[in-house]
Amino acid sequence: MSPRTVFVTGPGGAGRTTVAAATALAATRRGDRTLLLTADPAAEPVLGAAPGPDAAHPARVTDGLWAARVDSAGHFRTELLALQERATPALDLLGAPRLRGEELTELPGSDSFALLHALRTAADAGWDVLVVDLPPLPAALPLLALPEALRRYLRRLLPPQRQAARALHPMMAQLAGVPLPSRWLYETAGRKDAELAAAQALIEDPATSVRLVAEPGHAADEALRTARAGLALYGLRADALVANRVLPPADGHPWLAAAGRLQRESVAAWREPAAAWPAVHELPHLGRDPRGAGDLDALGLPAPDDAGAAGEARAAEPWWVEDRIAADGLLVWCLPLPGAVKSELNLVRREHELVLTVGPFRRIVPLAPALRRCTVSGAALTEGVLRIRFAPDPGLWPKDGPAGT
Repeated sequence: MSPRTVFVTGPGGAGRTTVAAATALAATRRGDRTLLLTADPAAEPVLGAAPGPDAAHPARVTDGLWAARVDSAGHFRTELLALQERATPALDLLGAPRLRGEELTELPGSDSFALLHALRTAADAGWDVLVVDLPPLPAALPLLALPEALRRYLRRLLPPQRQAARALHPMMAQLAGVPLPSRWLYETAGRKDAELAAAQALIEDPATSVRLVAEPGHAADEALRTARAGLALYGLRADALVANRVLPPADGHPWLAAAGRLQRESVAAWREPAAAWPAVHELPHLGRDPRGAGDLDALGLPAPDDAGAAGEARAAEPWWVEDRIAADGLLVWCLPLPGAVKSELNLVRREHELVLTVGPFRRIVPLAPALRRCTVSGAALTEGVLRIRFAPDPGLWPKDGPAGT
């Protein structure tokens, strides 16, 4: 059974690690065995204890709470050396010298793959709750969509039907005198696909949610608007918006009073029904950076909702098709995209897929079978819903028309 998973992200500098730690600690107060995953070096002073070296070896922080680092450099070296070992026959043919672990320098982007590996490890460890301290928003949401995108690339580059040819590899290898590299290539791709599938299943689990954190103020409003659209595009559920470092009333201090007033106005706007946040939690400014379990408890952050409530909230399919054949000869695909604006939208039809871009986020979505036999005739964004109009292609529909399919 997958753990109840909460991903924590927000604008840079908003206090993501603090909120992730407070969320994890709140879950333990409810009796849940909880693991906090983080790559932030600041996690140790926030927790008051050092996280374990990786997801397989977490360190106990307090009763019910363990923490582990996402070791991107170590994961990069391990994976590259393992790939080098499996590719030994091909490298020998080329006369290529071997790389040693101490000479490997982590490449940009390897932290994303390390996090996906840590998710796979944590998902199989029997935790009740998994809290993941993600990078800032612009990188966090595409990271959560990465397993789906990478598995699509693997299917395109190494289609399953081509793997049937592997049955010929032993005979061809004997004729060539060396193992053929395509065999280990397919085996490696298969292992990676299984790992990505496990991470994708955890991310798409009905009980999984995203907890956003922002410091109240106008600077956060645009980031949160974009985040709402990105969450909807990737089919992710927000369980709460956390207003962090809220100032107390400061009568007699004009500057603090003005700053606090602006914060309260921002939080009030976030609570408006039109904002559509499931819940807004306020965390007080302690006058210092939180340190240890005592400070984290003092923030008063509630635990994430239980798995049952989360599953009910995520049960409905977020996209649907309106059948308007009888009315005007069109099928309309409806995609809720709250927070999206027309100037940031772009969509392209490519064969049986739709490439949809919303601000900085992009997703390639397979079309439903009925829509594959249509052409795109237009699109409109109204009241936070993107409606894409499809006209049936007479050459692709059966003679009795769409109603007969």
